[in-house]
This record gives sequence, structure tokens and C-alpha cells, in this order.
Amino acid sequence: MVSTHHSALARVVRGTFFRAIDPRFRDSAIAGSRSAGRYSRPDEPTLYLSSSVDGVEAAMVAHAEARSSSREVLEISVKATGIVDLRDDSDLTAFGIDLADAVSPWHDLAASGGTPSSWTVRDRLCDAGAYGLIDPSRKRPGLWHLVLFRWNEAGAPVVRVTGTHGTA
Repeated sequence: MVSTHHSALARVVRGTFFRAIDPRFRDSAIAGSRSAGRYSRPDEPTLYLSSSVDGVEAAMVAHAEARSSSREVLEISVKATGIVDLRDDSDLTAFGIDLADAVSPWHDLAASGGTPSSWTVRDRLCDAGAYGLIDPSRKRPGLWHLVLFRWNEAGAPVVRVTGTHGTA
């Protein structure tokens, strides 16, 4: 079970999350992304997690062409504060974020050397001291993902692999 408590950067997110990985990279599963992502430039390690196995499956639809055909789903324990919820209008207002900037297409713009608006959302949140965000699923409304900008360092969210859920 995943629980959240409200109040912008005082929000606490705690629970089991899920991440699909290529089994060859299991030892670095929580090291963060190895390439550019919706909320990460290529040189910005970012940990993308889903709040459910259904969320992993929805995310994999969007990234099927860029991923290995062999994937396992890991269970990851998270204890985090400093998380901004992009599903919450008061959080969007508090940080001056337009949800359209977060959810707009990013891949082609990044590939052509541009700066996707979702990267500037990350910049704004990092400048405000956030450790990550809750991102609503675009493929399956109602599902959500946890995106961490910092983890497993002093004062930041704590993340650890607790098991394997199966394959994706």
C-alpha cells in the first residue's frame, strides 16, 4: 500500500513501488535512468517508478520501442518527503506549474536538441527544494508514477529493492 500526506514539500510518500528493468542491469536498478527521459536530461540521473504493476505496464506501452524485450519488474521500497503531486491543483499553483508543460510530448524535441517543457518543470521543482514528483499516467488515467530527482543521500528519499514481482 502506498500512502501520501499533503502539504507541498512536506508531503510524505511511503510504500512499495515498481520498476521494469532489463535483467542485465539488475545491480544498477535504482541508480536511475541511463538516458534522457520525460523529466531528465541525459546527464541527470532520475529514478522512474510506478505506484502499481498496472502503472508499469502502461508506461511500457509508451516506451516499448526503446526497451529490451526481456524485462523483470522489481518491487522497490520508498520513504520520501519533498514530493510535489502534479495531480493536485494546489501543488501546481504553489509551484507555478502548468500541467500541460509536464505532460506535453518530449521525446522528439529532446532528440532534436531542444528543451522539453517537462525538463523545465523539473528545474523549477529542484530549485524549490523538491526531491521528486508524482506524475499522472497519460496512458491510463487514474494510475500514477513517482519520479525521484535525488535519493539515497543525506536528507533525500530512501529507496531499496525488496524483491522481484515478475516479468513485464
